[in-house]
Amino acid sequence: MKQIKLTSKRLAVVRAIILFAAVSMLLFGIFRGETTVVLQKGVRICLECIGIG
Repeated sequence: MKQIKLTSKRLAVVRAIILFAAVSMLLFGIFRGETTVVLQKGVRICLECIGIG
């Protein structure tokens, strides 16, 4: 298998692309209202674990 050489400039570009993709996916989920869904599921799981829900 051929190894790809990553210079510091290429590495910086790859990191910037990955960071941009992560932030855009995070913002997309926030604008869709997924934060409330995740919070509700987390609360439900915690209450089930301690035996209240």
